[in-house]
Amino acid sequence: MRRHLVVVLAMLGLGLPTIAHAQSARVQLKDAQANVVGTAMLSEVPGGVRVTLRVNGLKPGEHGFHIHAVGKCEPPDFMSAGAHFNPYGKHHGLDNPAGPHAGDFPNLKVGADGTGSVDTTDSLVTLKEGPNSVFRSGGTTLIVHADPDDEKTDPAGNSGARVACGVIER
Repeated sequence: MRRHLVVVLAMLGLGLPTIAHAQSARVQLKDAQANVVGTAMLSEVPGGVRVTLRVNGLKPGEHGFHIHAVGKCEPPDFMSAGAHFNPYGKHHGLDNPAGPHAGDFPNLKVGADGTGSVDTTDSLVTLKEGPNSVFRSGGTTLIVHADPDDEKTDPAGNSGARVACGVIER
């Protein structure tokens, strides 16, 4: 009986919590010494993907953070993560009239105690299938940079070295 109910609900597009495809992701961010310095949760919401990032042990101040186009975090410089995730071929920066990249975010603010958080929504990415999915072939990463992002300069907003990296995973 349950199997028939599942089939009927699926045909109606209703689904069940136990079989529904929850659209969420998580990230564990590590520094170049493989210390865990943060976590992020991503969830599909109306209008995009909500990103909730929490960090600790980082240099106080503002830091650029972005989705990068390759699902690899090889220390010490994390260049293995590739360029910013940019499926639409835009220029970098939330303040750039020819942008932004799909993975551009506002700066992360880190306090004097080394902790920080940001809660933002990105309308240009999805956790579903499609050209702007963070679950694309080869994966994607979340990178925290050493310096603030100026929100306009290609290719990375002058945000400096990559100080933390985490692969975006279901």
